Amino acid sequence: MLTTMPQVSMTVRMDSQLKQSFDALCREFGMSANTAINVFARAVVVYRKIPFEVRAEKKDASMKGLEAFNALREQAEKNGLQDMTLDEINEEIRHYREERRLGA
Repeated sequence: MLTTMPQVSMTVRMDSQLKQSFDALCREFGMSANTAINVFARAVVVYRKIPFEVRAEKKDASMKGLEAFNALREQAEKNGLQDMTLDEINEEIRHYREERRLGA
């Protein structure tokens, strides 16, 4: 038979922007902030340390830029262009721009 322990309230003070961000991230994890704090507290007690990492993928522009860079790198390797010097790359760009300007 399961025994339920009496519930108590706990107040945590934090910056309002941090609270908004925390609530939003918890929703992404599919839980409330209250549930997340309970999961954290139970795990800390059981393992006597902070035993886990919960994270969401970053959705900022730098990640998209990195993805684009990696895609370009893969394409360069497929086409045998991964060893081009910066001068060669700039010359290719200049050549492309000139062709585009002339309507070729």
